[in-house]
Amino acid sequence: MSFFTNSAGWPLVPLKEVATLKRGYDLPTKNRVEGDVPIYAANGQNGFHNEVKIQAPGVITGRSGTIGKVHYTEEDYWPLNTALYVTDFHSNYSKWVYYMLQAFKLERFVEGAGVPTLNRNLVHDELIPLPPLEVQKRIAAILDKADSVRRKRQQAIDLAEDFLRSVFLDMFGDPISNPKRWEVKKLKEISSKIASGNTPNGGSKNYVDEGITFLRSQNVWKNKLLLDDVVYIDEKTHESMSKSSLKHKDILMTKTGRINTVNSSLGRAALYLGDDGKANLNGHVYFIRLVEDVLHEFVVFILTTIEYRDYIRSVCVGGIDKRQLNKDHLEEFPIIYPPKEMQEQFVEKVNVARSMLEKAKLGLKESEQMFNGLSQKAFAGEL
Repeated sequence: MSFFTNSAGWPLVPLKEVATLKRGYDLPTKNRVEGDVPIYAANGQNGFHNEVKIQAPGVITGRSGTIGKVHYTEEDYWPLNTALYVTDFHSNYSKWVYYMLQAFKLERFVEGAGVPTLNRNLVHDELIPLPPLEVQKRIAAILDKADSVRRKRQQAIDLAEDFLRSVFLDMFGDPISNPKRWEVKKLKEISSKIASGNTPNGGSKNYVDEGITFLRSQNVWKNKLLLDDVVYIDEKTHESMSKSSLKHKDILMTKTGRINTVNSSLGRAALYLGDDGKANLNGHVYFIRLVEDVLHEFVVFILTTIEYRDYIRSVCVGGIDKRQLNKDHLEEFPIIYPPKEMQEQFVEKVNVARSMLEKAKLGLKESEQMFNGLSQKAFAGEL
């Protein structure tokens, strides 16, 4: 049975007869020579080398670590050993193979409790409806247009965020090196409380369908809370954890995670904008309650700058795979403190930009839904 529905009645063939996946190649950092040949790892492009290993076109996905993302390149490249690449397209259209593997949801074939690994043999044996080459090209052309809309909206969001960072650096400079010599205060000096959340006895057994919002590290991202998979606890459990009951505008910061990924779960920060006493958080997240006359939006922006991310990674402790921020680190965080009027001016700019960003993100979400809908129809033979 195939993962895809097959309304068009295309022949079913094993995926290995459509696109054969092969493990990438070792390339230690010390052996890399700077050039213009892109290197691909599980999570996408990861630097350059001077030697071509595989000729374009290239379709690359993750073998270990990051699973499920699929990348396409029209340049000759070098796939690393954390990646799988399509070594044989079997006369199929490469761009169609790329979109097909995206829709195929390769993360379904992950094995291993430690470092997740994609089971290539299981993937190869799955049945795929195989349309004629001309149909493959038509499907790829339709999805290219939808993907272009999606990418342009993402680029607009990225540009807006880059603009805010530029405004901040122009007004205040690097918040760590502090070239403009602003007054600096320790985070504990501008906070009334800094504490960790709690994990209730029994863990996930305490979750209920409705109740008090219970925030976990996966809900805390860069200057935003993602609530798609938020869980809830009942009033009784919430009352037993009263010390970590949140108040409006508490700053949340994740305390553990790896440091070798862009979206590391270590040190992400966001504002809680809900009502007092209506949310709690688990033991992998700190909350920072600032004193009343401090601008929360200004402080959380500082904590989410690239410069501060690097600082956080420099003071955390632990092994390669898992680092931790201790409360002592958090309390000593240096926070630049320019005149209040300047902080307010910047926060006004942030609020205007954030309003525009929310509209842009809504547009991105709509374009992603459109792309996903077209993709499902395309591989079901309904376009």
